[in-house]
Amino acid sequence: MQRMLMAIGAVVSIGGIAMAQDKPGFRDTPMLPDGKWRVHDSERPHPTVVTPGPAAGAAPSDAIMLFDGRSLDAWTAQGAAWQIAGGAFTVPPRAGGKESALVTKQSFGDVQLHLEFRSPNPPTKSSQDRGNSGIWFMQRYEIQILDGYQNPTYADGTVGAIYAWKPPLVNPSRKPGEWQSYDIVFERPRFGTDGALLRPAYITAFLNGVLVQNRQPWLGTTVWRQVAKYEPHGDAAPIQLQDHDSAVSFRNIWVRPLPEPALSHDFQGAVK
Repeated sequence: MQRMLMAIGAVVSIGGIAMAQDKPGFRDTPMLPDGKWRVHDSERPHPTVVTPGPAAGAAPSDAIMLFDGRSLDAWTAQGAAWQIAGGAFTVPPRAGGKESALVTKQSFGDVQLHLEFRSPNPPTKSSQDRGNSGIWFMQRYEIQILDGYQNPTYADGTVGAIYAWKPPLVNPSRKPGEWQSYDIVFERPRFGTDGALLRPAYITAFLNGVLVQNRQPWLGTTVWRQVAKYEPHGDAAPIQLQDHDSAVSFRNIWVRPLPEPALSHDFQGAVK
């Protein structure tokens, strides 16, 4: 009998409890630190339903497809054209020593990115000249692509590194010629109206399913052999893939623009 009464009480509106078939939740609970919603608030909007991809690495229903194996229409080549073959595209040979970056036509701020890459096999070079490329968020902040399999190089330049700043937590590289995957959450920096830095850029990155950067802050705009520093910029900019004179291939690239997060002061000191 007691269990039956508890079950009935779970679905009948009593005081602040909402009807189960209507709006489950409460309206008599304490207010959360954001000052907008109560604990278990029955009026709080539900998350948007998204259909996940049918397999690991497949794009969910709300993703923006940047490369599906058929077209580079979402990109602009700054230099020689990047050629598609076998459902992938590859960094082209340099013509006259000129680099050829690939840049998205659309601009992004906070974003989730999935990308798959493959280093040339067999490798013919070593260190930074072996399978080198990079993902440049907002065309400023680089996470390194490199053939990191039994390839000694400086720690902050290996695959999974925030280039010239933070080595990866571990090196989960696959062998040359095997497809590898990045799953990344990039949070853009925030600047005040006067250009002052309010919050740095952050990156959380998984390489081949292994965490290599754990919400690590950037020092600033990536630069070779120098300490990075921030310069004020807009809230959105393109994503760029780097030509480092190595025939790295790419496939299955998609992004999900992320909503603006609440800053710490919105939580009245409860969360920093």
